Amino acid sequence: MAAVNLMPQIFKTVNQNVEFYKKLLKEAVAIPSISCDVKHRDDCVRMVHWMQGKLQEIGASTELRDIGFQTIDGKQYKLPPVLIGILENDPKKNTVCIYGHLDVQPALKSDGWETEPFDLQERNDKLYGRGATDDKGPVLGWLHAINAYKAVGAELPVNLKFIFECMEESGSEGLDELLMEKLKPEGFFDSVDYVCISDNYWLGTTKPCITYGLRGLSYYFLEVECAKMDLHSGVFGGTVHEAMSDLIYLMNQLVDKDGKILITDVYKSVAPLTESEKSLYTNIDFDPEAYRKCIEAHKLPHNGEKEQILMHRWRYPSLSLHGIEGAAFQPGAKTVIPGKVIGKFSIRLVPNQEPEEIEKLVINYINKKWAERGSPNKMRISAQSGRAWTENPDHPHYQAAARATKLIYQTDPDMSREGGSIPVTMTLQEASGKNVLLLPMGAGDDMAHSQNEKINVRNYIEGIKLFAAYLHEVGKLPK
Repeated sequence: MAAVNLMPQIFKTVNQNVEFYKKLLKEAVAIPSISCDVKHRDDCVRMVHWMQGKLQEIGASTELRDIGFQTIDGKQYKLPPVLIGILENDPKKNTVCIYGHLDVQPALKSDGWETEPFDLQERNDKLYGRGATDDKGPVLGWLHAINAYKAVGAELPVNLKFIFECMEESGSEGLDELLMEKLKPEGFFDSVDYVCISDNYWLGTTKPCITYGLRGLSYYFLEVECAKMDLHSGVFGGTVHEAMSDLIYLMNQLVDKDGKILITDVYKSVAPLTESEKSLYTNIDFDPEAYRKCIEAHKLPHNGEKEQILMHRWRYPSLSLHGIEGAAFQPGAKTVIPGKVIGKFSIRLVPNQEPEEIEKLVINYINKKWAERGSPNKMRISAQSGRAWTENPDHPHYQAAARATKLIYQTDPDMSREGGSIPVTMTLQEASGKNVLLLPMGAGDDMAHSQNEKINVRNYIEGIKLFAAYLHEVGKLPK
């Protein structure tokens, strides 16, 4: 089929199969593949097998790779396997490696969902369900795009390799070792020319974007434990230095009311802002007032200045407090004095910030504040980290994706960075040695980790067309 006629035929096929695409997403969402809950480990395995069947249906050869065990509370649990797939191996064609994940965050209707989170429901041209946008919808989008090529009798313009895991929402445990210590030495990446991930979102709700940078994540566990004394005496005589008081003191020393991180020298290695980078923020289509209304805030930080908001979301580090383990959190009045509490917080890292450097700064700062506190209790701090990632948005791979995006949405995409983290992006870059691109399907208001997660029907269907057009454009790049 002539290239000039190919895309319209594929787009027509996609339009004719909308109800089938919704049905398949409903099947995928119905599997509660919650990776952080070992009670759902069998569901995670079931999800991987379900997707393996779908890959086999499009003609891919598949393999399930074992990634070992996970230790939780002293017990070992087998990790769900990683699904590897290969579709076509024509040496004349470029090869694209597609990564996606099949696991989801926890969700209960009682959390505030309007409908059951694992029963995909359509309302107002939106498909609501856990995993609809993160990441089951985009993963299925690739399969639908491939099937559209097959439906019109056209051969795929590229070879494809797939890596689908079911532990991304729990830190992709075991995946780095598989990629770097097994797949890379085995030659899996030798033929790969480009890597594409669709596990992020547009900056807003109307303008498409392509993402060339992610922040890293440095996660901390701050543990305070009381001396072995009669905790009851703290109620009556104030003779115990409470662990909770010490922990609250330490966590209150981390960030100020404006979001500025108080840890000494944490901003020192942040890459300086260049004039060319500064112009990117000025030209990006982002309306702070619309954003303020979307998140229902009465005011925005940084005086609502667009450039400052975007820079603090993408290019500057930020610190978040996540919770306290061991505290009495149940409803009602309680006077429990915990003997040990663990505070959890994270720092989003940016390019030029190395995790080891930031961990050292954080630990030194906490130790200094602990010494100033003068508490008789015990304090320990530990960390787990992943680096920030960035690419060159002028790379031919990005320009191919931009052409595909303009074909679908009739506008040039914004080249954006992202405030979140996808640690495997850096690993795939290192394992393949090739350009990595993030091509979003979902919109900025999809509520990926929150209640009422959704994907717009428009984004889902047009996203399938986008993936098809992207494969077409990458197929035209010089081999």
